[in-house]
Amino acid sequence: MTKWQERAELLFKTEGLNNLKNANVLVVGLGGVGSFAAEFLARAGVGSMTIVDGDVVDITNINRQLPALHSTVGMSKVHVVGNRLMDINPELNLTRLEEFLEPERAFELVTPDFDYVLDCIDSITPKLNLLIAAKRKKVKVISNMGAGGKYEASKVKVRDISNTEYCPLAKTIRKRLKKEGISKGIKAVYSVEMPDETSLKMTDGKNFKKSFYGTNSWMPCLFGLYAAETVVKYLLKK
Repeated sequence: MTKWQERAELLFKTEGLNNLKNANVLVVGLGGVGSFAAEFLARAGVGSMTIVDGDVVDITNINRQLPALHSTVGMSKVHVVGNRLMDINPELNLTRLEEFLEPERAFELVTPDFDYVLDCIDSITPKLNLLIAAKRKKVKVISNMGAGGKYEASKVKVRDISNTEYCPLAKTIRKRLKKEGISKGIKAVYSVEMPDETSLKMTDGKNFKKSFYGTNSWMPCLFGLYAAETVVKYLLKK
């Protein structure tokens, strides 16, 4: 154990820390959800991580995303988050992939080498392909649903995708997965709070994203926290 993990060892025990150190996790999407999830995993002591995002920090990200500062606007999210993770744990085996997840790429990227996949993508088509790839290759995956347009922290839950409710994104994902013969077996972070429809804004459809809701500072990172918690608790017992 290194000195910075002293408090973690008291809680996780030596065996748990070793399990985390030997774990390999894939985080796709480094926005408001994924950036926090990746940091929580690194601080917990996960030994190997692959982070994927093709975007750069935009000034509109500052209200909710970990890498977003006025000083980092225009910089690669993979670069900013990756440097931060290595500063947290210099021994982290980190792979950085600066790319948007094209449909066919998901099936190349997901392999049984990963103990867990975190889907932190906010566009439907790439999200679906990542989930399908993980299920087809029998890799555990947790998917984050819609954090936008919501306020209530107490209404966030983690359930199997088949048991999600109220969330419009989860409903769409469920229907699309069912067409692929997948009805359960994917953990989902979601909220039972209905999104504020007055905060919806349409986009030009770039990178498979047709619209987005207004978002506050705490809901995306809370989704990332729940996702990271689920993964860490699984790895501790593995």
